[in-house]
Amino acid sequence: MLEASMVKRLRDYTLDFTLRAESGQITVLMGTNGSGKSTSLNIIAGLLQPDTAKITLNGECICETREGINIPVEDRRIGYVLQNPAVFPHMTVHDNVAFGLRARRTPKAEVTGYVAEWMDRMHITDLAGVKAGNLSGGQKQRVALARALATDPVLLMLDEPFTALDAESTQSVKDLTRQYVRDFNIPCILVTHRVADSEEIGDRACVLCQGRMEWEGIPTEMPELCTVCRCP
Repeated sequence: MLEASMVKRLRDYTLDFTLRAESGQITVLMGTNGSGKSTSLNIIAGLLQPDTAKITLNGECICETREGINIPVEDRRIGYVLQNPAVFPHMTVHDNVAFGLRARRTPKAEVTGYVAEWMDRMHITDLAGVKAGNLSGGQKQRVALARALATDPVLLMLDEPFTALDAESTQSVKDLTRQYVRDFNIPCILVTHRVADSEEIGDRACVLCQGRMEWEGIPTEMPELCTVCRCP
């Protein structure tokens, strides 16, 4: 389970809210552009320093500003797929998927097995030797997701993961994500603008407006965003 309370002064407002994501569930984070969704993920991942925060993951404190606790990004064991897939363009698909495993000094034989498994699950095995810079947006997204899942994360965070995928690939990735989160009993935070995504894949939904939580509940009970968000 993830519990995160965070405060960060931004240019136009102060992000200030608490997020709870249960193990084995997908928590959907919604809101208009600039409401603080991606900023929140970056704080949890350790990529952005908050003004004040307390973040615990499965009972372990990974960030507590008052106590000076700030676990390095690479030690948080978070699988994070960015909105614009951060693949290494000069590396092959195989080496991109293997990158996180090699960084953790995983034995070579295990790396080979994990990489083969996740390339197969993401239907990118035939791209193994292709440089990632030559891939389409959808292919890069699947490579980034395979790399994140191959490292056996204790928290999965996905920022608009379906935008570059076609309808068939979107459904496949949704099914795989849902199954992975439940089988491995980890929390997952999914950022999306599409209510249909929230209703189809989410267990809980949260709506942010200018850095504050405006609504939280079951996705199918979520009101129209324009009646929740008070942004001008």
